[in-house]
Amino acid sequence: MKHREGGDPSNSRKSTGQTDFEPITLERGLTQDNIFEDWANLVWKLGAALGNEVALNEFRKDIRIELYNEAGQLLRACNVFRCWLSEYQALPDLDSGANAVAIEHIKLENEGWERDTSVVEPKQP
Repeated sequence: MKHREGGDPSNSRKSTGQTDFEPITLERGLTQDNIFEDWANLVWKLGAALGNEVALNEFRKDIRIELYNEAGQLLRACNVFRCWLSEYQALPDLDSGANAVAIEHIKLENEGWERDTSVVEPKQP
C-alpha cells in the first residue's frame, strides 16, 4: 500500500496492507466417499426446510493438506484455517466420446494457512 506523508509531497512510502488468501482448489477422481458432498451440504442444502438450508456453526473447518511422494512418504503439510466450500462440482462434463477420468472438485475459501515445519524431506535410500 502506497501513501505519502503530509510534509513530504515528492516521495511515497510503502507499508503493509490487508492480507488476502486465494482460494484453494482440490480435485480427486470420483469415488464412493461423500465427504466433499456432505461438507457442501453444510454450506447450503437444497430442498431443506426453511431456516435449515445452512449450518452456520459447522460449515467452516480447519483442515490439514498433506502431500505424499509415490513411495507414500509425507513431503509437505499445511494447516489451513476457517475453510468453507465456495464451489463444489460433483460430476464432470459427461461426454461419452471423451477419453477422460471422472473428477470432482471443491474450491475452498480460507482465512490463512501455515506450513507445518515439523515435516521434513524424507531421506532417499
